Amino acid sequence: MPGVSDLSPEPLHRALGLTDDEAVKIDEILGREANGLELAMYSVMWSEHCSYKSSRIHLKRLPTEAPWVLVGPGENAGVVDVGDGIAAAIRIESHNHPSAIEPYQGAATGVGGILRDIFTMGARPIALMDPLRFGPLDDPRSRWIAEGVVSGVSGYGNAVGVPTVGGEVVFDETYRGNPLVNVLCLGILPTERLVLGQASGVGNLAVLLGSSTGRDGIGGVSVLASAGFSEDDDGDKRPSVQVGDPYEEKRLIEGCLQLLDEGLVVGIQDLGGAGLTCATSETASRGGVGMDVDVSAVPRREPGMEAHEVMTSESQERMLAIVEPDGLDRVLAICERWEVAATVIGRVTDGGALRILDGFEGEVLAEVPAASLHEDAPLYDRPRSAPADPAGPPADDLAAPSDPGAELLDLLADPAWVYRQYDHQLFLNTVVGPGDDATVLKLRHPVTGEETGRGLAMSTDGNHRWCAVDPRAGTALVVAESVLNLACVGARPLAVVNCLNFGNPEHPEVMWQFSEAVDGMGDACRAFDVPVIGGNVSLYNESAGTDIDPTPVIGLLGVVDDLCSRPPGATLVDGHRLVLLGPDATSLAGSLWAAAHGATAGVLAPLDTDLHLRVAVLVRSLVVDGLVDGVHDVSAGGLGVAVAEMVARSGVGAHLARIADHAALFGEGPSRVVVAVDPERLTEVLAAAEAAEVPTSRIGLATGDRLVVKDLLDVPVDHLRAAHRDRLPAALGSGTTNR
Repeated sequence: MPGVSDLSPEPLHRALGLTDDEAVKIDEILGREANGLELAMYSVMWSEHCSYKSSRIHLKRLPTEAPWVLVGPGENAGVVDVGDGIAAAIRIESHNHPSAIEPYQGAATGVGGILRDIFTMGARPIALMDPLRFGPLDDPRSRWIAEGVVSGVSGYGNAVGVPTVGGEVVFDETYRGNPLVNVLCLGILPTERLVLGQASGVGNLAVLLGSSTGRDGIGGVSVLASAGFSEDDDGDKRPSVQVGDPYEEKRLIEGCLQLLDEGLVVGIQDLGGAGLTCATSETASRGGVGMDVDVSAVPRREPGMEAHEVMTSESQERMLAIVEPDGLDRVLAICERWEVAATVIGRVTDGGALRILDGFEGEVLAEVPAASLHEDAPLYDRPRSAPADPAGPPADDLAAPSDPGAELLDLLADPAWVYRQYDHQLFLNTVVGPGDDATVLKLRHPVTGEETGRGLAMSTDGNHRWCAVDPRAGTALVVAESVLNLACVGARPLAVVNCLNFGNPEHPEVMWQFSEAVDGMGDACRAFDVPVIGGNVSLYNESAGTDIDPTPVIGLLGVVDDLCSRPPGATLVDGHRLVLLGPDATSLAGSLWAAAHGATAGVLAPLDTDLHLRVAVLVRSLVVDGLVDGVHDVSAGGLGVAVAEMVARSGVGAHLARIADHAALFGEGPSRVVVAVDPERLTEVLAAAEAAEVPTSRIGLATGDRLVVKDLLDVPVDHLRAAHRDRLPAALGSGTTNR
């Protein structure tokens, strides 16, 4: 069998992760027994990571279309029209398992991969965001992973020259041993430069651009993301983690964008999961053509590499471009200018077959229908069942805290230490950076650089606590929170991308969680008229047999139609009135406070999507019209944490009334925003809320040097600021933590 040894005590297909039924299906497709190289190619392409074989049946239920959507799910990135002849490309991916094993390289190559997803569409990457989740801060290994991941994100993003402008940082027991490292990238392009990852034109050439191919990352995420793991097998899986080179990536970005500007590329695809096997089969399949690949022509960085290693390696910083023969000399000249290696490794053929050859006129090592690798992967409707018992005790059974002030301090943590590792001002586009409800960037024309007077806004949100209580309602609440976060910076939503992080799909409870979460997302996106234009599914997030809590992460892109001034942000002004916009309904179920006390069950507060839209439209108009001088979404930690964060950021105290008890202070529910209003404009703000049919509560006054909640707590501002500012630096910022 060419390319793959058959010395394993078990059948080769099982050693490669294929089931017996899948092996039979492959032989039926080929009309013969597959050889070793062919099995290796199917094993990576039919892996969970590449084929979505357990999730595709559910993802079809999501809304994906809108007049402004240019490219939806299925391509390297989603693309929307944002006006002025400009399109925005956005994508989110996970690199969870590699980051658990090699935190620095796992996170760094996650950044590199998401950048390539964006510029392969013809877009220049302009911003990164990183929703991160780790085990508890008191766990040394979790701190070691967190430090390595943050260093990897900053080391790659800063070096390649793309700012990291926001994200999330969560520490929780559910991620002990299985961190979540999700990375989002945004790019912009002139609409006419949009290019798709497909091959066309029989006789056109497949040109491999960028780094040489090595043994680092063989199988890579297609192996690591398709099975659970434990700390004990880290060493065995470490060679599967790719190694990144941001300087090579920077040259690749500039070289590829020039190729696209000059119209020299028919189609282009990055080499991510499954490496060359994925890039060649997907470009051929999407174009309805075949391809001959000369595996001997692929530049290699290590001697003695076999065909299956070359075809499945996920070595980084590589792209596959489809070019016309007449344009090859110019392609090579541009690549030489940018010091990017370029090698012809394939030819587009008719008939739909992907053939792997040892020399174009040499031995045929593998021959498979390209579409069978890409489109004909198994589709599983795995068993689903709701958990028999609640995840833990109900939050409503908890006793009232004896010292609400101390408990409030324990809930505060500012991720500013993490953000300081990132350069978020590259390109000088960042209007609102990390740490606010959402990020805002100036929208400049991607060719001329001229400002349009408008902005792009982004937010990433997830809440595993809500989703553990009720995955359907919890995911809808996460989407709703994202919409409100954008409203807090004056933006209207355009499109959603998602990163669906779940446990083992072979567990019926996990597939029930997944299906429910998809339906919750679909319900909310339809209600808010926000299409889902792409995403990523990460399954087998388990360690030592324990699944993580369901963690769908929502990335939301929006537009600020008139960026005449900077949004006020989550701050207070001395003497301003504090008003809560939105309903009173909250619940301690799934709340940050209840989770801190081990209570993880109950019933979430209901989401009224019509009211939520009215709140979002109202908040957006108040921000754009300059009627509020502070604004903050009420989410994790409830009203108490929201106001405490505003106090900590501004250094101005607050006196609050009409908060009956700890449930009102720490309870969480949707559609609620705190605004700080100049007394002279209070009547105007309340009138606008009444006209919008949005409930309001006048909850207090910004003043003094203490946060006082009548009959509940009295905490000095300095204590709030210290708790907010110092927790993460004390745990993570004092040097490398031993594993």
